[in-house]
Amino acid sequence: MSIFLDSELTAEERTEQALFRVIPVPLERTVSYGSGTDAGPAAIIEASNELERNIVGQEPCLKGIFTEDAVNCDGPLPEVMERIAARTEAAIADGKVPVVLGGEHSLSYGAVMGVKRALDAPIGIVQIDAHADLRMAYQGEKHSHASVMHLLTQEGVRLAQFGVRALSLDEQVSRVENGVFFVDAEELVMGNIANVPLPDDFPEHVYVSFDVDGLDPSQMPATGTPVPGGLGFYQALHLVENALKGRKLVGFDVVELAPREGEHAWDFTTAQIVYRLMARV
Repeated sequence: MSIFLDSELTAEERTEQALFRVIPVPLERTVSYGSGTDAGPAAIIEASNELERNIVGQEPCLKGIFTEDAVNCDGPLPEVMERIAARTEAAIADGKVPVVLGGEHSLSYGAVMGVKRALDAPIGIVQIDAHADLRMAYQGEKHSHASVMHLLTQEGVRLAQFGVRALSLDEQVSRVENGVFFVDAEELVMGNIANVPLPDDFPEHVYVSFDVDGLDPSQMPATGTPVPGGLGFYQALHLVENALKGRKLVGFDVVELAPREGEHAWDFTTAQIVYRLMARV
């Protein structure tokens, strides 16, 4: 089995007692343009072996990182979502932090619902993304990567979006109807903004969903739908980190990496994002 940060972890840091539970989800069922996200988790884990233990003056791995077997993504999507939910629910119930590696963005529904069930408390999502993902369904599939945040808002989950630059008119309406907090890419990039406080009434428990296409294609071309005008690497991370001030990061996913053969920089970039987010727990 491949292990996240395998080259750096001590024997004690890789046991099931670890704080971080890495959950690979090689799901690709509803992508609508480029493909390859099913290979994302393995590429992230392989690239993680080139990371340093130290990041932003911390060593998150001191808290332990345990890598689980990949979720079985065969069969009907509702069943896949329940398998994902069972993993994140078990992690939270055991006092751990689920770290879900995608895979396409539709997996976030299962991941967040598992966290929500285990916490039995209000939860908010901080989403980095080029897309709003607020369609009621896409190409006839309600569990689409393009409708995952619509499903979660219908479950009473609060949502804050940063970096969006491609959305439909229906999604604009949905933002209003569902009380979505957002600051889109053009405002953030043109204003060089990296600090946007969340509303005072946003939940204390926060789940981060980081779609790598939220980054500009110049920094992340290895994704199915690279949209120009995206966030910078540090800008995206600082937006998340500043949003988390005064709140608790209870879990996160990093999704939509579509690895390119022979181009390792983007796999490493994604692994770096994963490890950097661990440093904010």
